[in-house]
Order: sequence, then structure tokens, then C-alpha cells
Amino acid sequence: MITPTITSEQSGLAQRLTQRVHMARRDTDALFDRIPAATLYERPIAERHRLIFYLGHLEAFDWNLLTAAHQPRPAVDPAFDTLFAFGIDPLGSDLPHDAPDDWPSLTTVQNYRRQARDAVDRLIAATPDSPDSACLLNAAIEHRLMHAETLAYLCHRLPLGSLSGPVPQDSPGMTETRPHPADSPMVRVPSGPVTLGKSRDSQTTFAWDNEYPALTLEVPTFDMDADMVTNRDYLRFVVTGAYQRSEFWTADDWAWVQSHDIQHPGFWRQEDGTWLLRTMFSERPLPMDWPVYVSQAEASAYARWAGKALPSEAQWMRAAYGVAAGLGNFDARQWDPQSVLAPTNVSAFGVRGLFGNGWEWTSTPFGPYPGFEPFHFYAGYSQNFFDGKHYVLKGGSPRTAACMMRPAFRNWFQAHYQHVYAGFRCVITEDTLCRNH
Repeated sequence: MITPTITSEQSGLAQRLTQRVHMARRDTDALFDRIPAATLYERPIAERHRLIFYLGHLEAFDWNLLTAAHQPRPAVDPAFDTLFAFGIDPLGSDLPHDAPDDWPSLTTVQNYRRQARDAVDRLIAATPDSPDSACLLNAAIEHRLMHAETLAYLCHRLPLGSLSGPVPQDSPGMTETRPHPADSPMVRVPSGPVTLGKSRDSQTTFAWDNEYPALTLEVPTFDMDADMVTNRDYLRFVVTGAYQRSEFWTADDWAWVQSHDIQHPGFWRQEDGTWLLRTMFSERPLPMDWPVYVSQAEASAYARWAGKALPSEAQWMRAAYGVAAGLGNFDARQWDPQSVLAPTNVSAFGVRGLFGNGWEWTSTPFGPYPGFEPFHFYAGYSQNFFDGKHYVLKGGSPRTAACMMRPAFRNWFQAHYQHVYAGFRCVITEDTLCRNH
């Protein structure tokens, strides 16, 4: 591992950011170290690149980002700077069809990675301290930490035993702590204002372009599940045959269920009548008090089956009012979820575990707040996904870095994507009651 150079001319802020670059690299390097060389040419998820792409992508992204404004633009390797520039997010049947032999050799990619990292380190050390350079470094850091989570769920889809290195032991709180009621209680969230995003006048910490500008809304009273929907809750939905009943699904979601033969959550498997959960390093009997991880389509269908709805982004944020920072299952402290009954963050209204333990789907399509302006240095980061096919997620998972646990942060994925560490909770409003009666 190459340690970034910190010069005496750099300010305290620049030194802290440089050190954070180093720490983020440590996290992704540790994940890559677990992947055997041959496995790097596998594609664990059909919608994503082969793992070898990500080995080159993180350094290429940093280099391309930090040199975007340079004229003429320097290159580490022009072909590889382009090859590893951007990931993919295909829709429908438009999946990648490349073969392992279409990619460069591992030695070649490792050489490029080393050269690009050295070039980035020299560039960082020579860059004058400024708000613009701090913004770019923060973007590079958070991008890499997002990919640390992406790498985790990509590796999760490899066959058991594919990863090298020690297998971690279960952490306290991963097992059930006390009997769970048949139905999770709901709590009342009173009407009131909520602010989404961040004000441009308050840029003391980094935020992505889709988090600006702040938007204040008035949210009517609603009831929300106190806890995330658990595997126990969701199992009732499965065994009642809901995956075979079109009335719980939108037309598009039902077509997906039928065409892909979706019968249960992606991390579940049934063997001899027993439901099993695939965790990162093992397969175990379904832990009933862990949050269920599903796609947005599955979460929406469950909500209809239960006579409820998914919360909007504004409702979720209103429910999160008063949560104390720093508590929860996140920042890669463990690989898997824990019981929803384990000690965690609680909002002023009694909603538990909103941050960590699993991203939470909302009913809100990912889109701009009024007054949105794309980042000039990464114009496509958000607006390329303002297509009505991606939905906002809030909160964070066990593998989400602490810096992205800020309330304003917005994640997004397609409705049929089963692989992300995402669960949900439901709400009831007057509109929900009217639709169901």
C-alpha cells in the first residue's frame, strides 16, 4: 500500500483529507486482498461489471476527477483512464455480455493501478489548499467508500468459500435478544415541517449535488413501523403465496417477478422445507429478527399486502427527527445485520434503527430538489439517474461509511435490484386507509 505524501505546506484541513484518502484506500485494498486472482474475472451480479473493473476503476476515477479541469488534460494511460472511468447501471435486459478475455491481464491492471495512485498522490501533494480542492478530495473519498460497500455486496454474491482471509465471528447483537411480537408496533409521527437536503449557505461539510438546495415541506400526521420489517414479518408474506398473486404488484413489477421467476428475497434459499439466509461468510437458518433485504418492488408489494405503504422521502426524514448521531450498525464494524431489537438509534417519535442495519426504501423516485445544480466536475453523478426508474433510499447499511450517515445523504437504486443491503418499514396515512377500503 502506498501512503499519500503530506507536505509541510498543506493546511490542517488538507492533511486531514489526505489522511482520509489513505484510510479509504486501506478499506478497499483490504476487500480486494480477499478476492483470489482468478475470481477477479467473475461477474457475481449480472447487471454489474466483472470484479476486475473495480480494481482499476477506483484509481482511474480519482485521477480523472482531480485532473478534469487541467488543460491539456494529463493521462496515466489514455486507454485505461477511459476503460476504467465509469461503472454501469443497465435497465431491463440490456445486460453486459463481455467475456473475461476481453479485459486486460491482472498484472497490467495492477501496474496501471500503482501508476495512477502514485500520480494522484503527487497531484494531491502539489495542489494548493482551497474549497474547490477540498470538495474534489471529499468526492473522491466518498466515491471510494461507496464502492467499498458495492464490493461487499458483489463479493456476497460469490459462492461460499470464494473469499480468502479470516472469517469473522458473530458480534453481540447479531442474535435475537428477546421474543419479537407477531406484528411490529407502529408509532404516531405528528404533522410538522421537515427539511430535506442542505442549504448552500451551510457548506461546513461535504455533500453531493443532489443534496442541495434545502427543501422544507410540511408533512401531515402518519403512523410508521417502529422497526424495520424483519425476516419473520416478510416470511408471512412469502408463505401466503404473495409472489404468485398479481394484485400486490404493479404491472411492471409483476412482469419482472414472472420473467425472472422471483419467488423470495435474493439472500434467501429454501432447503428441505427450511429457509436459509446467505450471509457474507456462511449460510444459516433464517434469523427472524434481522431486517429483510429486498428490492423496492418487493418492499412495495409487501406494503400493499399489509394494507400499508412505503414512506416518502419526506415522511422518512420527518420520522428521523431527533436521532442522536453515532449510534447504529454501520461503518463496516460488522459484515451482516443485527436484530432490529438490538440497542440502536431512536428518533424523538420512537422510531428505532433509522440509521444503519440496512438502507430503507422509500416510495420517492430519485430526482432533483427545486434549484438543483449539477456538480461542474461530475455533471452526471446525479442527473443521469433522474429517470423515474430509481428510488431514494435513506439510512445506511452495516457496510456504509460513517461520513455518509448524514441525514441529507440520498442513495438510489432501480426498483428491481435485489442485491443492495436494503430493507424497509411501512407507514399508514389517511390516503392509505382510503385506498384499502
